[in-house]
This record gives sequence, structure tokens and C-alpha cells, in this order.
Amino acid sequence: MKRFDLVQARVCLSSGERARVLLDGIEMDAFVAGALEYSAESAADLPATGDYVLVRLIDAATVLIEEVLPRRTKISRRAAGTRNDEQVLAANVDLALLVCGLDGDFNPRRLERYLAIAQEGGVKPVIVLNKADTCAEREERLAETKRVAGSTPVLLVSALTGEGCEAIRALLATEVTAVMLGSSGAGKSTLLNQIMGSEIHSTSAVREDDSQGRHTTTHRELIPLPGGSALIDSPGLREIQLWATAESVGAVFDDIAALAGQCRFADCGHLNEPGCAVRGQVAQDRLDSFHKLRREAARLADTRSEKVRWRAMHKAARQFYKMRGR
Repeated sequence: MKRFDLVQARVCLSSGERARVLLDGIEMDAFVAGALEYSAESAADLPATGDYVLVRLIDAATVLIEEVLPRRTKISRRAAGTRNDEQVLAANVDLALLVCGLDGDFNPRRLERYLAIAQEGGVKPVIVLNKADTCAEREERLAETKRVAGSTPVLLVSALTGEGCEAIRALLATEVTAVMLGSSGAGKSTLLNQIMGSEIHSTSAVREDDSQGRHTTTHRELIPLPGGSALIDSPGLREIQLWATAESVGAVFDDIAALAGQCRFADCGHLNEPGCAVRGQVAQDRLDSFHKLRREAARLADTRSEKVRWRAMHKAARQFYKMRGR
């Protein structure tokens, strides 16, 4: 069959070799073609939620995914475990709603990681501080978050009462795709239900001792919204290992970058150098986080360079043996 048999669809749910896609507004079962799996250099090349793909109709309710179209933006993290592989959490998204509960879930250091991966993927972040109705120190935590956020918008909301949720609906009023990211128990499912005005996903209470949830959302799913927008809900992330460059990390710490220009030495590492304009002006926990993320980014860059080298060698070897076999 020729290429004109293929039509474009969008992945709304991906799970290994199987997926669900939206084709002309209709949700259909999908399978990943063997040729696509074989040609993929890593799992990151396979369909992810939000991807636009070319599919071939098998029957009235099933398609075969033949090709993943180039991604405009993406949200990725380093896959859990010891392997240095990319895991694409969402593709072709415009907004990343970084949901953080104002209970035991509140963690500015985790927000810095989310901001770095959003920066790396070309996605505009918006920090959503949820559970405002339960927090007596909401204004203090809002101020602390704004010091971390820089130019990133910060919204104070309560998914339970609806406070502040109109601002999120306004962000989704135009034709955009947003993804909700946050740890289990941050209230993402409750927030989704509040935005939609109905129970899309079931919710459960968090544990009182550590504010952790029970993963009521078990997969990343793209949900069409009125007006042409879409929202990708995702399971709570137990860990958010960095998948970003040093440049993306630096963009998150723009307060440090602004002060660095006043350091005595142009290559000041903001550690023990004399004449450093950063130490003492930036909170120590934020400066420690900056150094930690920079080290992670450097290790990741080394690993990615090595993988690129080995992939090039394997590709050349395959081409060599293919030519010999002619």
C-alpha cells in the first residue's frame, strides 16, 4: 500500500504496543506497526500521549500507527530506574500546569525540577498551588513560590471549593493543549473534575501523615475540552529525574544568573570563590538546588553524548552489512 492510505490522528492514550487515538473526533483502538517499533532507537521514539501520528485503517474501530510526526514540544523526564533513557510524558503541549498541594506536598525544590523540564521541552509552565482552603500559611507559601517561579505565573486555587479555578478555565479557553503534572495527592484528579464540571476521574483522600495519594489516575490520557482545547491528565510522579540541559536549568534560576554578572570572576561557580555576588544573596537551599540540578544536567549530557556516538556506530555497521548483502 502507498503512503496516501495513511491519515493523521492524535494519540489520546499510549500503553506500550497498544494505544487509543482520536481520528476525526472518534476514539479508536490502535496498534504500533512492527516497522515503527523496529526503527525506533529508543522508547522515546514511540507514540506518546499527545503525539500526532499517521495511521492506517484496519477496520471501522481499529488503526495501525505507522509513523510518529515530529513533535513541536514535549515534556520528558529521565526514566525511573538506573538507565539513562528519556521518557516522554506528553507531546505537543502548550501549557504545563504544575500542580502542588499546599499541605505536605508543598516542595519548592520539586517545582524547580518541573520548571526545568518544561523549559527544556519548549512548554510554557503555570504553577498551580492547590488546596488553598486547607492552608493557614497560604500567603507565605505563595510568596515563597513566587521567589522560585520568576516570571512563571502562579495560581492559588482550591479544587474542592472552586476558588481560583476560573483562571485555569481562562487559560484553556483557546485552542491549546495542557498537561497536568504533580505528585500523587496533589489533587490533579479533583482539579480536573472541577474544571470539567463533572466527575471525569474518581478521587480518594490522601494519607494524613505524609499527604500522599493513592494514584487514582493510572495512565496519561488526553481529554478533549469544549472549544477545541485538550487536557492531559497524568498519574502522580513519585520522582522527577531531570531530562534537561544546563541552559534549561540556568533559565529556571534567572535570579542567580542576574547576580552572576556581578561576580569578580566570569567563570565563578558560586561555591568558594572570592568576590562571589551570589552567595549570601540567594537562599542557601535554592543555591544548593541550583548546583545539584547543574550536576545532574552535566551527567546527563555526558551520557547522551555517549549514546549518540554508539548509535551512530551501530547505524554505520547496519548500513555496511546491508551493502555487503546486496
